[in-house]
Amino acid sequence: MKITDLMIQETMIMDLKAVTKETAIDELIASLAASGRINDPVLFKEMILKREAESSTGIGGGIAMPHAKTKAVNEPTVVFAKSSGGVDFEALDGEAAYVFFMIAAPEGAGNTHLRTLAALSRLLIDTEFIAQLMDAKTPEEVTALFDSKQAVEEAAKAEREAAKKKEAAQKEAENNRQESVGAPESDQRNASAGTSTAFVVAVTACPTGIAHTFMAEDALKKKAQEMGVEIRVETNGSEGAQNVLTEEEIRRAAGVIIAADKNVEMARFNGKPVLQRPVSDGIRKSEELIRKAMSGDAPIYRSEGGGEPQAKGAEKGSIGTKVYKDLMNGISHMLPFVVGGGILLAISFLIEQLAGENHPLFQLLQTIGGGDGAFHFLIPVLAGFIALSIGDRPALMPGMVGGLMALNSNSGFLGGLAAGFLAGYVVILLRKVFAGLPRALDGLKPILLYPVVGLLVTGTIMFYLFDPFFSWINLGLIDILNNLGTGNAVILGLILGGMMSIDMGGPFNKAAYAFAIGVFTSSGNTNGAMMAAVMAGGMVPPLAIALATTFFKHKFTEQERKSGVTNYVMGLSFITEGAIPFAAADPLRVLTSCILGSAVAGGLTQLWSINVPAPHGGIFVAALANHALLFLLAVLIGSVISGMLLGLWKKPLERK
Repeated sequence: MKITDLMIQETMIMDLKAVTKETAIDELIASLAASGRINDPVLFKEMILKREAESSTGIGGGIAMPHAKTKAVNEPTVVFAKSSGGVDFEALDGEAAYVFFMIAAPEGAGNTHLRTLAALSRLLIDTEFIAQLMDAKTPEEVTALFDSKQAVEEAAKAEREAAKKKEAAQKEAENNRQESVGAPESDQRNASAGTSTAFVVAVTACPTGIAHTFMAEDALKKKAQEMGVEIRVETNGSEGAQNVLTEEEIRRAAGVIIAADKNVEMARFNGKPVLQRPVSDGIRKSEELIRKAMSGDAPIYRSEGGGEPQAKGAEKGSIGTKVYKDLMNGISHMLPFVVGGGILLAISFLIEQLAGENHPLFQLLQTIGGGDGAFHFLIPVLAGFIALSIGDRPALMPGMVGGLMALNSNSGFLGGLAAGFLAGYVVILLRKVFAGLPRALDGLKPILLYPVVGLLVTGTIMFYLFDPFFSWINLGLIDILNNLGTGNAVILGLILGGMMSIDMGGPFNKAAYAFAIGVFTSSGNTNGAMMAAVMAGGMVPPLAIALATTFFKHKFTEQERKSGVTNYVMGLSFITEGAIPFAAADPLRVLTSCILGSAVAGGLTQLWSINVPAPHGGIFVAALANHALLFLLAVLIGSVISGMLLGLWKKPLERK
């Protein structure tokens, strides 16, 4: 299969408009969605960002390769794009990215597709080829360049394989000759030893195993050949481990290079000098890694008893990025409890209105979804998985217990956040404290020392310091919210509603939603004023898109009009992310329009003192609101404002 079979010309972007990393990702995803190559842009973006959280796919040298393997992909596709001004893609060399390859692979991608993607990755090591791509003016030129380059590479590969076969045949003939003349076995060994060169082994791996794994392999092999060093590289890609290192090769190697952003099997390297680096270093710092491995300039790896010996590439990024990643890990694991428990609570409230609070079904659903069921786990799960993201598995239990202590005190949601970060960093501290213990005790660390001491330290700090402090803050916040005047409440509603549209599922959206959930749970699942603001604000963007594509058809493509219809369902269901493909394609008009409409909707809910005692559900829980019709009216007004503004602002399609 040719690379250009996956690199569809209609998806290519020859002049990327984006100026930031996220907008670049959105623009590339929008191209995939418009061509029908993906079926769920929201899920695909989530998987792209999950990969970015491991380490930036801005590999340096002006190249970025965001990629994901997920069920959201219909057909394996590579989107080529280039930017004349460059994009800060958080590249590991600190330079802007000018050439982009977004790789979309379905979960069931066949071996042929995966090998083709690996071949693409290897071509990008050639800086001259990248320069030629930058000079290309049309998709046809890009296609021609790749076809020509791949043909040259395949011819060279065929020559190398023929040379290897010839060399193997010559060696076999020489061995047969020596055997025929009766050369002593010791002489044969000496002859073999006399021809040996410096030898190192390496393992390359990235989380998805599509691109960086093979780029690092190729870079290490090419550099080793230039340096006259023999190297064996094991790849841990989408097809699993390939070219697996043997015990003899590991024993013979002067050093080991682990260029990986995912866990690899490490116990086999016990006692060897091992360099553990991100996979991007295998691509851009291959000479440095090989020199250090040759000289043994690396820490001696010691496999910890009782644990799973693993290595992971060093994480890079700002403190803010790390904190956000840890926080999102907690919130993403908490959301199923919010949605599942919240919907059951909403149904129970409907039953209460129809049959009274003594009805058995009301009591059942309240028990399953409310404070004794799903909602009882919100704060412990949030805290536990924040801690897990920071300190790995030993931090999970102390984090969950700290979250439970926050729940049982009055420190609530804020206390749970604090408990998660506290437990995670306590375990990191304990690792350093116990690092000097005899190796015979290594097996006790994960099963005894970390859980017992971690729980004791976390629980003590929560009991004497964090619970009282955050209880005071939490109760004060609730008191302020309960006593807000109408004017202040409207301002807060405007802010929360607008935040739901700023990034449609990103940090601002999640922050507003988390704030509303915190108020809701702290009030005993009764104060749904803030929930009304965020739910109305979150329903507006997809509904506005749906209205704009319905009433301004001449300004949208046929594919966009079809997608617009589905946004009616998403908007009514409180799924804000339905608007993301449109925002990615036209961020200024779409985001500005949606933020204004969402802010109006959120403000109106507070002006009319609307209370929605359910954390999710959209129109399906509207009947629970104290002013159900006014809630729907607020959503409608906000959606019409955004839809009209977008429809009038957007330029008509150019006639072909």
